[in-house]
Amino acid sequence: MSGIDRLDADLLRLLSEEPRIGVLEASRRLGVARGTVQSRLDKMVARGVIASLGPRVDAAALGYRVTAFATLEIRQGARAAVAAHLTRIPEVLEVHTITGQGDLLCRIVARDNDDLQRVVDELVGDENIVRTSTIVALSTVVEPRVQPLVEVVAAARPRRTATRPPARG
Repeated sequence: MSGIDRLDADLLRLLSEEPRIGVLEASRRLGVARGTVQSRLDKMVARGVIASLGPRVDAAALGYRVTAFATLEIRQGARAAVAAHLTRIPEVLEVHTITGQGDLLCRIVARDNDDLQRVVDELVGDENIVRTSTIVALSTVVEPRVQPLVEVVAAARPRRTATRPPARG
């Protein structure tokens, strides 16, 4: 299990909603010490729960308004070579090894449909790619998200807080 509790989930939600919030303000809003927030962040980064602290960039805002998914069938044993080819194409945003029809699934972007043809031509420019099938996304119904999974994991664990020793009087 990931070790995420309610406080971690609340912290992750707060950072997702307000990525520019500081540790001090996050601690104030969550009602815990600044050191607790910093410690939780450090632990989640170290465990890989927080994969990136960088901004999420919108490809459409950069002028890449067309999103498509390409399924690639490749020659056996050529995955590493094809992966190297695909990483050289800036419009290839993700590549996943898949089951079913095809071997790889790519999420690609383009400026318009003509540009999409150029990107697809570049994709199939590797001799190890045997066949491709491309699907154009018309709209995004659900944005990429992880917070619902965080909530499920956190629901299984109560909120842990540091206990302070009694004050000496």
